[in-house]
Amino acid sequence: MNDPQTTLTQLQSADPADWPVAPGWQPLVQDFFAGAAGCKLLGFLQARLNAGATIFPPRPLRALELTAPEDVRVVILGQDPYHGRGQAEGLAFSVAPGVPLPPSLRNIFKELQRDLGTPPPAFPQPGGSLVKWAANGVLLLNTTLTVEEGQPASHAGKGWEVLTDAVIRHVAQGQRPVVFMLWGSHAQSKRAVIPGDRGHLVLTANHPSPLSALRPPVPFIGCGHFGQARAFRQAHEAPIATD
Repeated sequence: MNDPQTTLTQLQSADPADWPVAPGWQPLVQDFFAGAAGCKLLGFLQARLNAGATIFPPRPLRALELTAPEDVRVVILGQDPYHGRGQAEGLAFSVAPGVPLPPSLRNIFKELQRDLGTPPPAFPQPGGSLVKWAANGVLLLNTTLTVEEGQPASHAGKGWEVLTDAVIRHVAQGQRPVVFMLWGSHAQSKRAVIPGDRGHLVLTANHPSPLSALRPPVPFIGCGHFGQARAFRQAHEAPIATD
């Protein structure tokens, strides 16, 4: 049976009790929302909802719902959710099944095919939905977890970054080596949160956006990150399924 909340396209509530997360994330998330930054963020979200703003996605913490901390093998960082109606589903770069592929996601699938020979997903199902990736240990984390319709980066700097930095830090301080894929300058700015002495594989390249995917210094197309991640995972444990 489908969860009725997954059919919603926009945020309905500023109550984090309505945003499920995997049990392993609950202490970190609860601490955040009990603190000053979390309270301020919730006040901001409630004020915007009261003002009639349309906010995406309906479940801001879905990345933490689908990928438990003990299951994280790969982290892919995005910036903020897609700002078009019906696009964002709470996972970085992912769109709901049947939604036309955004250019950056199209380039991700293009590089995956070039690097590993993985064919693009069938359309409309699963289309651009990366839910299967999330279920297989890929934490698809935007650094800002909400956005207003038609207004990219409208919720940047409102407090989400405090939580998502804590999430990155929690994963990076774990005992298991993890692959971090940092695409573009925004994601790469989070490298400072990742300790260099834990055996993690940190991969950097340009953002998959058509504006930068083929440009130096490290073009996204041809970066080979998926193959490197697979080899790293094979050296440590089972590789990630991306098909």
